[in-house]
Amino acid sequence: MVAALGGTERASQMEMVAAVSGAIAEESVLMVQAGTGTGKSLGYLVPAAHAIAANGGKAVISTATLALQRQLLDRDLPAVIEGVESARPLAYAVLKGRGNYLCRARLAGDPGDSQDEELPLGVGKGELEKQAGALRDWAYATVTGDRDDYHENVDARVWRAMSATGRECVGPSRCSFAEECFSEQAKSAAAAADIVVTNHALLALDTIDDAPLLPEHDILIVDEAHEFVARATSAATADLSVFGAERALRSARAIADDASTDRFDEAITGLNRAIVGLGEDRQRLESLPDSLVEPLAALRDAGHLLMTEIGKDESVEAARRHRAASAIEEIHDVAGRLLAASDQDVIWSGGAISTGLHVAPLSVADEIADRLAEQQSTVFTSATLTLGGGFEPLARELGLARALEWSGVDVGSPFDYQKQGILYVAADLPKPGRDGLAPETLERMSTLIRAAGGRTLVLLSSWRAVDTAGEWLTDAKLGEFPILIQRRGESVARLVSDFIADESSVLVGTMSLFQGVDVPGDACRCVIIDRIPFPRPDDPVLEARSRKVERAGGSGFAAVSLPRAALLLAQGAGRLIRTGTDRGVVAILDPRLASAGYRTFLLQSLPPFWATTQESQATAALARLAQTNPSTPDTPLS
Repeated sequence: MVAALGGTERASQMEMVAAVSGAIAEESVLMVQAGTGTGKSLGYLVPAAHAIAANGGKAVISTATLALQRQLLDRDLPAVIEGVESARPLAYAVLKGRGNYLCRARLAGDPGDSQDEELPLGVGKGELEKQAGALRDWAYATVTGDRDDYHENVDARVWRAMSATGRECVGPSRCSFAEECFSEQAKSAAAAADIVVTNHALLALDTIDDAPLLPEHDILIVDEAHEFVARATSAATADLSVFGAERALRSARAIADDASTDRFDEAITGLNRAIVGLGEDRQRLESLPDSLVEPLAALRDAGHLLMTEIGKDESVEAARRHRAASAIEEIHDVAGRLLAASDQDVIWSGGAISTGLHVAPLSVADEIADRLAEQQSTVFTSATLTLGGGFEPLARELGLARALEWSGVDVGSPFDYQKQGILYVAADLPKPGRDGLAPETLERMSTLIRAAGGRTLVLLSSWRAVDTAGEWLTDAKLGEFPILIQRRGESVARLVSDFIADESSVLVGTMSLFQGVDVPGDACRCVIIDRIPFPRPDDPVLEARSRKVERAGGSGFAAVSLPRAALLLAQGAGRLIRTGTDRGVVAILDPRLASAGYRTFLLQSLPPFWATTQESQATAALARLAQTNPSTPDTPLS
């Protein structure tokens, strides 16, 4: 089976197969760290498929990235199913949240459909109109209606206008397009399949919501599991903005009477006044201030009245009433959740995208633990599950410490990191500060890039750092090396494709490039990380979690910030060695990794590269790679 995919048998992969098989047989919870190159997808697919073929049942596999999802569906699952002996061919399907699929009713323009109101003023002209037309044309050709299968650019507002969330959908029993519904077809295929591939967002909602979104299953496999807690927290976060409330009101005006809509409008005005009073900067609110209590209560009560009015008017088409009521209901529910928030919730105002109010759970560990208690067999896997040398930090976040029996196994990696890579820590540079990248740090970047002959991925901690480094490198007489600079909202896939296409290029970007970027071969011989990626001090959820630990007498830094930094640092360093012949240098330009008391925890989270603090050793190794064939892993790079 491995040979059919062009691979070879690996001891680490066989160890993973045995561990996963045991967890499935014992109906237990397993955390398995499988380093890059292990072939972990086959390491869990093979035992899961064999168990289903022998005993029946269903498996759900959740991923964090579209790239892995496509790999499973297009390559790995067909090969595994073909190689498994079974009384019947095993079937597989993909299932995502309803908002990922086009809505036939909205595309058909049902009477009263409010799709035009979802788009901003002026959408009748220009790029958004073109996108909407192209999307409508694609709707007639697509079999899936899945946003991820649409390969053209589409503004989020255009997609929203032609799709429906689970709350907005009237349900198959009331929709005239039920038999043609893309989402319902995906649900039916998933219900009939033996193996269902989904994403962390839907799994998180299935974990948190009372209503099940995924079909019943016996085996749950969470790949890229290091991302799941963050995705679950995001799924449980609710946002309330004046723009969102005004959009909901527009859909209700043509249905409800003026008295109820005017009252809701007045409540929006009062909330806007209170939010403006808080300021635009993001800030965590220890408790709901008095200035917000009355406006939120007014909005909640006005929303309840408006929903009642909408429900009474039976002269209006049912789907139209449902969509209008669901939009108001969402505003009503978030206002109520904010008013009822406890010390187990985190509330903050402001934000980079839209000014408003936000509420998130302090922790999702209990919800995940409750879900796992109902699950027969669960496998969490990733290349980075051990932080500081152990599974415990992530196990706590996943709720496994809450009276759940679990085991952890690190099957290692087939790569010889000591021979293939060097970890260079620039101990002589100034410590990172609030003033941004120091000139010495920027000059060191230039030196490393020259030594590598381009071929460098530069991972930076902020957009400000990206702008600074991009300008410096463009002006630093590095003209022979094309400098690719990530911009906000730009396609990461296109950037990475350009980086691979020109082996002398340099790709400069921020956090979204720390994970999921796969550039094997000569295009990436050097990975530069400007600083230890500690979370921002104004991250409201992480700040609240730190404060809770400190109130209990612990260290918020050690329990929250340090594991988060270790995870991102390990993910960033993992961009270098992607195959058994890759060689190069990971350069971390933060001297704290050589001197701080917490350095051991961070270093134990990284692949076991040969380590040095000498710039000359790092540049000499890069220069040798630039002049010779790097594909000689038997010779140590150092």
